[in-house]
Amino acid sequence: QVQLVESGGGLVQAGGSLTLSCAASGRTFSPYMMGWFRQAPGKEREFVAAISWSGNSAYYADSVKGRFTISRANAANTVYLQMNSLKPEDTAVYYCAAGPPSNRPALRNWYDYWGQGTQVTVSS
Repeated sequence: QVQLVESGGGLVQAGGSLTLSCAASGRTFSPYMMGWFRQAPGKEREFVAAISWSGNSAYYADSVKGRFTISRANAANTVYLQMNSLKPEDTAVYYCAAGPPSNRPALRNWYDYWGQGTQVTVSS
């Protein structure tokens, strides 16, 4: 089992920045691909970003490419999501997820473990 706990959410004005963190505990963190997803009210949970276990490969949804950066620190069992130039449409609950290595990181069902989520609200 892997336990995931997100933090860093909050209220920010449009154009601002936030950094989300996801701390993992339990089984070894390193072999897992780590992903961030988000879910806005009334919408499906959608892929935001993912990073390979080595950190050498990162993947982004088109809607966040160029604004968000995913990174990981395996020694600290932590993955990060740096979010810049935030827009009101980025408002959602953000979830961290862990799954086996994959070349299709946007597939929600691929991930085995999920955190409880952290709320991000971007005001206009």
